[in-house]
This record gives sequence, C-alpha cells and structure tokens, in this order.
Amino acid sequence: MIKYPELNLPLVDLNIRKEKDTTKVYDPLRDKWVMLTPEEWVRQHFITWLHREYGYPASIMANEIGLDVNGTRKRCDTVVFNRSGKPHIIVEYKAPHIEITQAVFDQIFRYNLELHANYLIVSNGMQHYCCHIDYVNNTYHFIPRIPEYEK
Repeated sequence: MIKYPELNLPLVDLNIRKEKDTTKVYDPLRDKWVMLTPEEWVRQHFITWLHREYGYPASIMANEIGLDVNGTRKRCDTVVFNRSGKPHIIVEYKAPHIEITQAVFDQIFRYNLELHANYLIVSNGMQHYCCHIDYVNNTYHFIPRIPEYEK
C-alpha cells in the first residue's frame, strides 16, 4: 500500500481497501469507493476536519460537484451549502507536494463565478487558505480561520 504523508490536519482513520492493483478509500459524502490519490487523501482528511472541528454537518457537504464554466464542464472538489441550499464554501484540494499558486486561486475563482459562494478555501493538506468574498465591494480578503458552522 502506498504511504501517504502526514498532513497539517488531524489524523483520520480512513476506510481503505485494495482492489486488484488499486487502493480505494470510502468517501462518505459520495457514498462510494474512490481511487485513493494524494488529492483524495487531502480531501478525506479535510472534510472530516470541517465536520469535527468546525461543526459542518456531512449532510450539507458534497464532493465532485459538476458545473459549467464558460461552456466547459468542470467540477468543484467540495461544496458546503447553507441552510437555503446555496453554495456557502467552495474547497479546492491539491496533493501535498503541489504548491499553492495564483493559478490555483484563479481556478477556484472561476468556479465561483458560477456558484457565488461566500468563502473559498484552497488546501494541499499542509497549507490552508481561506478567503471571504465581499460582493458589496466586489473584492475578497483572506481570513485567518475557517468560519464555524452557524447552527
């Protein structure tokens, strides 16, 4: 089995199995087994962190949400919805060895042109960046902590 790196996230006991030559992990949000890639390793730890640390119910989170961006089919890694069912947070993951660059932020900002979420998060499992979108002033600003779920 491939050894995955320790992340800057709480350790999660993931449900992992080997199928032929492939390692798979159970994704509770999609309710299916998916290939365990370095990005998926980050995703599964991150969604568990959002749930346990920040109180986001699994029922309002979804992985691999499809959308059309300028006529091209894309997918958001994770979307957290608000109580009204509208996107509240978009999360984009990269593998731990991938540097978070302006291109990564450009990607998530393009997704947000369609989804209009309040917060955008980018994480490679080692570094996490969260920004709040200010639609009134047409700007954004980085915040030091992910917002807690408002019950």
